[in-house]
Amino acid sequence: MAAQRELYDAIVIGAGIQGCFTAYHLAKHSKKILLLEQFFLPHSRGSSHGQSRIIRRAYPEDFYTQMMAECYSMWAQLEHEAGTQLYRQTGLLLLGMKENPELKTIQATLSRQGVEHQCLSSEELKQCFPNIRLARGEVGLLEVSGGVLYADKALRALQDAIRKLGGIVHDGEKVVEIKPGLPVAVKTTSRSYQAKSLIITAGPWTNRLLRPLGAELPLQTLRINVCYWQEKVAGSYSVSQAFPCFMGLGLSLAPHHIYGLPSREYPGLMKVCYHHGNNADPEERDCPAAFSDIQDVHILSGFVRDHLPDLQPEPAVMEHCMYTNTPDGHFVLDRHPKYDNIVIGAGFSGEPERGKMGCLKVDLSARQNGVFHALSWAWVQVVPCCGEDLVRIKHEINAIL
Repeated sequence: MAAQRELYDAIVIGAGIQGCFTAYHLAKHSKKILLLEQFFLPHSRGSSHGQSRIIRRAYPEDFYTQMMAECYSMWAQLEHEAGTQLYRQTGLLLLGMKENPELKTIQATLSRQGVEHQCLSSEELKQCFPNIRLARGEVGLLEVSGGVLYADKALRALQDAIRKLGGIVHDGEKVVEIKPGLPVAVKTTSRSYQAKSLIITAGPWTNRLLRPLGAELPLQTLRINVCYWQEKVAGSYSVSQAFPCFMGLGLSLAPHHIYGLPSREYPGLMKVCYHHGNNADPEERDCPAAFSDIQDVHILSGFVRDHLPDLQPEPAVMEHCMYTNTPDGHFVLDRHPKYDNIVIGAGFSGEPERGKMGCLKVDLSARQNGVFHALSWAWVQVVPCCGEDLVRIKHEINAIL
């Protein structure tokens, strides 16, 4: 008689930041967890690689700002467990015209939620940040608790924590088949597994896994240019000089947001990016640049030239990252409409740049049959609303809980 296959409480597909945090919280609830990643770790094929992401409380929507209180607490807890710094407070500076509707909405949200912030006039901005050049009528909004998350360190810390908690991480194993049922069966390029519950956090590969299960989400996968710009004087835009993360709202005639982080990842280089990209198959991310990619760089060059005069106006290094967006800008988190023990989390890349770091906090509410069906979240980013077909963030997730 063949030996009985090992049964996991849950399998998580995708070891980006969402999948890692999901597996981490499952493991903290003493569940038997398997985290599967198709590429060998670490890798740069998805959305969670690189050294830095922005974290903030400054959102137009109250419920995202409210979520961030728990988020910051969770990052602090992970820092404590890992014994390494994962977050650095720099402040987040929002730049825009004084009458910019989004800027005014964010300021109102911060005020309602009691989040520390400062409204800065053009003159005050010049005094605080003399290496930012402003056009007439542009002002600033400084969200004090904003800062940098160290993305690659966070992934390593989570993966180490999952293992210490008894979870299993298998990289270099691409999922080739999912068979729904109780238990659900997952076949990879190496072997097959069974679990009571399956959670799919596969980023731009999500629909490839869902289509054979009779489901498809309206996800858009984009290739984003991640550009680094040479400082004319090394360190002039660094954290040591108290330079903040920033977001430009509607500046330089750009239809999408521009964001930047203090120089750190490469010596003397500052990360400044355009929150938009070119439609791309994730398997073809490294194909030659499309015309729209070149346009994006031209928009960034104009912004750098006009607003950051102490940077060279041409990128010194350009890398790529994949975004997975929904049409309305809000992530999807729900159960499969037919298979109750398959949970889907997708569309976390955001509109505008929300830090792309987040966590799905899994509060497992076990049914009598042992299927885990309750997911709550702590820090996620907003992505553009495709209406009633998508999960309506707060109400739908509360329904799952």
